[in-house]
Amino acid sequence: MEFGRAAAALLIERLAGYPDALYERLRHPVVWMGSLIDALDRTLNLPGVSKLEGRLRGVAALAILVAASFVPAVLLAHLLSAWSWGWLAEALLATTLIAQTSMRKHVMAVYDALGRSLAEARTAVGRIVGRDPAQLDESGIAKAALESLAENSSDGIVAPVIWYALLGLPGIVVYKAISTADSMIGHRSEKYLQFGWAAARLDDLVNLPASRLTGLLFAACQPGTARQVIAVMRRDAPHHQSPNAGWPEAAMAAALGLRFGGPRSYDGEVLHLPYMGEGRSEMDRSDIKRGLALFSRAMWLLFAALALLWLIL
Repeated sequence: MEFGRAAAALLIERLAGYPDALYERLRHPVVWMGSLIDALDRTLNLPGVSKLEGRLRGVAALAILVAASFVPAVLLAHLLSAWSWGWLAEALLATTLIAQTSMRKHVMAVYDALGRSLAEARTAVGRIVGRDPAQLDESGIAKAALESLAENSSDGIVAPVIWYALLGLPGIVVYKAISTADSMIGHRSEKYLQFGWAAARLDDLVNLPASRLTGLLFAACQPGTARQVIAVMRRDAPHHQSPNAGWPEAAMAAALGLRFGGPRSYDGEVLHLPYMGEGRSEMDRSDIKRGLALFSRAMWLLFAALALLWLIL
């Protein structure tokens, strides 16, 4: 297990993020993965096939993606293991697949925009949520940003870090490939209902441990009310339409004394989602700052836990 390297990657990514100059020159590993997924989609996702064939084609596409991610990661990890500073080089590579800094920047951008105008804030929150932001007021914008922060704390940070800690570089690379596939083809639209079925189900599975752990991290950062936060999480999370998103969302809502969920609009269609938490439904700009502070404490706690495991194991 790579607890020390995972702790190092989490710390380095928090301090440095992914440099813009590097993105401009080499792009990002997720962009490379996305290009392969797009090619597989165009090649294998054919209209008019049966339900079974559609799913089998999706399974084949996912298998190709996983193999194309796993093999280079194994070879690279093997090469780096022969170098005395290979552990640091590997940790640096792993930072590219952790979204701690970018998530904080995107949510902070919503906070800053709310200080200027609703129009700017709607644009900013539209970059991190899938719902329609056009009609959101300050409360709706703050809630959308916080819900995104909670969910992405799990699948953008805790999950890749945990898979890196458990399975090394191949673990985090394959996890990110599955996560990217889910975001691109794991939809319930007519085009992807069958082809994206395998990606969506596998993504649910690989995110299951981290979603629960993220909720516990949020609870642990509120020691005075940790038991109450856990109780609310256990009560509300199973009612969420996602098997994983409800756990960090319910925990963050309870920790902040807020209530997430409720009606929201996607592509003009209003969905009534279960409520998470039992606090205030009306939120404002200051709640985003409180959410970011909770997020920061939770990520430091994750770092400390990884470092401690590295020291004692």
